Amino acid sequence: MIGIIGIVLSLVLLMALAYRGVSVLILAPLMALLAVLFSPGTPVLASYTQVFMPALGGFVIAFFPLFLLGAVFGKLMEASGAALVIARAIVAQLGEQRAILAIVLACAVLTYGGVSLFVVAFAVYPIAAALFKQAQVPKRLIPGTIALGAFTFTMTALPGTPAIQNAIPMPFFGTTPFAAPGLGVIGGLIMLGFGVWWLTYRAAVAARAGEGYGQHPDDPPASTGDAVHASAQCMGHAPVDAAQPSTSAPSAPSTAEFAAAMSPVVLVIALNYLLATWVFPALDTSYLAESRFGSTHIGAVRGIWAVLVALAAAIVLIVVIFRRRFTDLGKTLEKGASGSVMPLLNTASQVGFGAVIASLAGFVLIRDLVLGIAPDNPLISMSIAVNILAGITGSASGGMSIALQTLGDTWLAMGQAAGISPDLLHRVTTIATGGLDSLPHNGAVITLLGICGLTHRQSYFDIFVVAVAIPMLALVTVVTLGTLFGAF
Repeated sequence: MIGIIGIVLSLVLLMALAYRGVSVLILAPLMALLAVLFSPGTPVLASYTQVFMPALGGFVIAFFPLFLLGAVFGKLMEASGAALVIARAIVAQLGEQRAILAIVLACAVLTYGGVSLFVVAFAVYPIAAALFKQAQVPKRLIPGTIALGAFTFTMTALPGTPAIQNAIPMPFFGTTPFAAPGLGVIGGLIMLGFGVWWLTYRAAVAARAGEGYGQHPDDPPASTGDAVHASAQCMGHAPVDAAQPSTSAPSAPSTAEFAAAMSPVVLVIALNYLLATWVFPALDTSYLAESRFGSTHIGAVRGIWAVLVALAAAIVLIVVIFRRRFTDLGKTLEKGASGSVMPLLNTASQVGFGAVIASLAGFVLIRDLVLGIAPDNPLISMSIAVNILAGITGSASGGMSIALQTLGDTWLAMGQAAGISPDLLHRVTTIATGGLDSLPHNGAVITLLGICGLTHRQSYFDIFVVAVAIPMLALVTVVTLGTLFGAF
């Protein structure tokens, strides 16, 4: 019993202190060791050096290239101005009468193409501020609108997304980024449809009450400047002052400019599918069975390989197409690479924390309790466990990693015994991460509110509805359909 108290206490403190801004790099090992102290007979130092660190290192080994290439790709899309070109084109096409939908789709296209959600938030905010101001939509709805487009269906549901949340389950289940595409699309449409309806409804209620954009003289800078400047240059405009959003709707780039900006995004998606589905399975990869290559098989690695090659090819394409827009390409690449380190280590530290927790005697009782929920349907127990852990850690990838690290093999075995496809396990896992992860202490939520210059009190309710409540509805729908019809 005391062991369970230690585990629960460590989880609660991890959540509370992370919310207060303490680094996960410090918290994860300390909270893991705290849980060890409540487990009599468990050696503290051995738990750190022989359990925590190998788990952390294993995650880095498996996913460092993905974090690195993803961060570099996002930085190049930002610095080249391609991200803003795409956003402006979508906004200009839909117009101010569909301001909310335009911003959601702009964020969705960018994140589905592999651009970091943080880059998207910085790049799209000035456009959203200008458009909402002209359409007299309350500024307090901007965070919810960006969250819907960047934090939800393109991160977890749509098949093929290069988001890390869609990559982590692949080694555990031997799947690809396109696992259960039909269910993924259904889940994504639920999030998009209900999310846009909710935000549009909220805007209509505000309009009837006479509430407009509001007075916000201290709108903070929402871009690093490079992206705004490059985007303005490529469209023949003077650079925009991000601190003072224009009151006019963004003008559309030319067809050629939009096509050039979209080409890396299209390449990531198309090449990812082609490699994972057709190319790698057709190759002779029998050498993977050798011990020096990990005694594995192509089914376990093709998903990761496909995403890596697709991102690398897209990076080369961006450099070739936009080479004249980079004042210092080396520095831009360095910034992108450096930007991958902290997210990687934060997530890896959470994986180490999960490994230590899983090694404790008290965890056996918790595991049996979780697995005892609908024992004939691992989809339900998996959904609950992943959601709770994502909520506690405030991280979709962190919660998923802890859950799969501790129970992934068990869920796979249960799924096989119940005739449940690994593809279905994959898709349910990814969608489950996108629910409680967006509670108030989530780092992305805090960052987004900071970019927009708003508070939790002003905007979090709408973030909760579109990024927590509606994704939970989508999860229930996908689990129900998957249980009835299997993966499709």
